Amino acid sequence: MKIGYPCINTTLSCTSAKTFRLASYSEERLIETVSTNLDCLEEILEYNRKKDILFFRISSDLIPFASHPICKAKWEDIFRSRFECIGDRIRNYNMRVSMHPDQFVLLNSPRPDVVSNSTAELLYHAKVLNLMKLDGSAKIQIHVGGVYGDKKEASRRFIDRYNAVPEAIKERLVIENDERLYSLSDCMAINYETGIPILLDVFHHSILSDGISFADSLSLSGSTWSDEDGIPIVDYSTQQEGARKGRHTDSIDLHNFTSFLEKSLPFNFDIMLEIKDKEKSAEAAIRVARKDERFQVN
Repeated sequence: MKIGYPCINTTLSCTSAKTFRLASYSEERLIETVSTNLDCLEEILEYNRKKDILFFRISSDLIPFASHPICKAKWEDIFRSRFECIGDRIRNYNMRVSMHPDQFVLLNSPRPDVVSNSTAELLYHAKVLNLMKLDGSAKIQIHVGGVYGDKKEASRRFIDRYNAVPEAIKERLVIENDERLYSLSDCMAINYETGIPILLDVFHHSILSDGISFADSLSLSGSTWSDEDGIPIVDYSTQQEGARKGRHTDSIDLHNFTSFLEKSLPFNFDIMLEIKDKEKSAEAAIRVARKDERFQVN
């Protein structure tokens, strides 16, 4: 079990997601920004190593406009050695990384242009992880998408589109359940036809469970992961008190997290904390998890 957080370290003064306006695009600006982002990513990995945070979600903004037609720069060639060095660092530190494209990535959209743009964005994410020479446990997670008035047809479109994407995407893509449209049951139906692994979002499942128990949700989603995929990943958060239903909490509820660890035995998985204060909650969670025999340290 490894514990991590997404994209931004609030303690450090840098960001690995620096970007700029499309109107300001130039190859020089892109190269400068990517270099700065990679510098910060390395700082974050060093910070995480010292804190035994061995899981991290890399920002989709690492390479601004990478999948946009305006981007003609051969950034993958320019930064190839940097990516390889970062990949070496991740492996040497026994870390796991993942990526999560923005919500505009919709493989099941009825609009061909959206599907084309989504595929290009997924190829960019796969390219980043492949340049780091990471194995198949470095995943790209997405939601199934919209229902567009007909969930059955929208699910069928997702299956057809998934079957048509390049292998570089298939090797890394996983889907997660959400709290409104696609439950774990819906994702399992898609997995049945595609074999795509399911990343269980335990917070979303607590809202939209279709009657599947917590233990069964871990068992079912975990069964969709092969050895090549690595151990399953779960997203963890809890409800922000007083906020709209489904809003993630600002800081980890350690009582709830302790209960989560106890109730999740004997299943093993890596945990991505989708909590607002990022590394602060990860460090608090790790203090609790050190008592759990599943937890890994550097």
